[in-house]
Amino acid sequence: MEWILALIIFIASYTLIIAEKFNRALVACLGGVFMLLAGVLNLENVFLQHIDWHTIILLLSMMILVSITSQSGLFEFLAISLARMVKGKPVALLVVISTLTAAGSALLNNVTTVLLIVPIVITLTSMLKISAIPYLLATILASNIGGTATLIGDPPNLMIGQAVAHLNFNDFLIHLGPVVLVIYIVVIAGISFLYRNKLTVRDHDRNKLMNVNPRIYLTRRSLLFKSVTVLILTTAGFIAQPLLNVELTSIAMAGALLLMLLTNDDQRTEEVFQTVEWVTIFFFAGLFMLVGGLKETGLIDEIAKSIIYYTEGDVPSTSLLILWSSGILSGFVDNIPFVAAMIPVILEFQEYGMTNLDPLWWALALGACLGGNGTLIGASSNVIVAGLAMKAKQPFTYVDFLKVGVPTALVSFVISSIYLYFRYLTDFL
Repeated sequence: MEWILALIIFIASYTLIIAEKFNRALVACLGGVFMLLAGVLNLENVFLQHIDWHTIILLLSMMILVSITSQSGLFEFLAISLARMVKGKPVALLVVISTLTAAGSALLNNVTTVLLIVPIVITLTSMLKISAIPYLLATILASNIGGTATLIGDPPNLMIGQAVAHLNFNDFLIHLGPVVLVIYIVVIAGISFLYRNKLTVRDHDRNKLMNVNPRIYLTRRSLLFKSVTVLILTTAGFIAQPLLNVELTSIAMAGALLLMLLTNDDQRTEEVFQTVEWVTIFFFAGLFMLVGGLKETGLIDEIAKSIIYYTEGDVPSTSLLILWSSGILSGFVDNIPFVAAMIPVILEFQEYGMTNLDPLWWALALGACLGGNGTLIGASSNVIVAGLAMKAKQPFTYVDFLKVGVPTALVSFVISSIYLYFRYLTDFL
């Protein structure tokens, strides 16, 4: 049967990705091609339905913005300024970087934020001669946690906000912000404690860094002015997106093209495109094809419906089951298609007499967003950071991330369950 074949291809591809014996982009794209050859997908549906071009173009645009901006010395300036602010103390620096990442992910989105933060992390750890891996792992965790707090922070929230007319930006912040803050404090405290003995800096390296004037890196003032101006305009566009009624992808694409045009004399277009992380781009395309195969055969829809009907319409049971199941599945299957399948199923509950669906929406948002911390392929930001780390010769494996990702996800689910139960579900008992 077609669904069995799709499942076999999916499992085989993910197994090879986890094993890391071959390039993950090659494995993902090859798995997608096998879906085509097996007749599970057809090429027209792949390009028109299953590949999320919004995510890919947004990612490409932000890579271009960050690439050009990095030539201005801005990231070196920010990195040294941050290090001097905490006097070169590595654990304090981890907390500062994580906080910046979480805040940025809430106000922008987690994909944009990690693209801006990772170059700072790489630069800073190189200067201090310490491993970048703890900082990169903390950046991933903080980006997914922070992105959970707002409507625009993570794609699942944006999808829910578009599907449910009465939920706006302030609703997400009010209902998800408190629990996200608690989860963030617990997780970052845990990460800081876990790596406390491994993050050590020699006094010589710390003193050397403290004596560096960060302004010496700002030598290309014209490029700096242009790139910072466009970055600010793009960021303002992201924040004002609900009022502008323009897609985030369109704003990012306009910013990237504008900056390329303004800086053409400083860096040729061909050189800019050479700096793009094409491996990451193709990896996303392959993942969308693999998950598209499961969606095309109806497997994702059946999973979603089974979750709902198993609880027989009981709101507390349904909410908690949605939280945990969406969280666990989002660690292995991209949360975008899963949320897309769950939204119409939850909306159907109104036909069964359920008038207040808000607890279900908050459970879905928390599970889908926080579940991205479970594995390295659980969220877009995870994949991006892993790609940038590999390019900077600071790679970490699937298993390395799993060791911190799984405990983080489980702690997040437990805290979210307690929060959902006492804030929303006691009235249904």
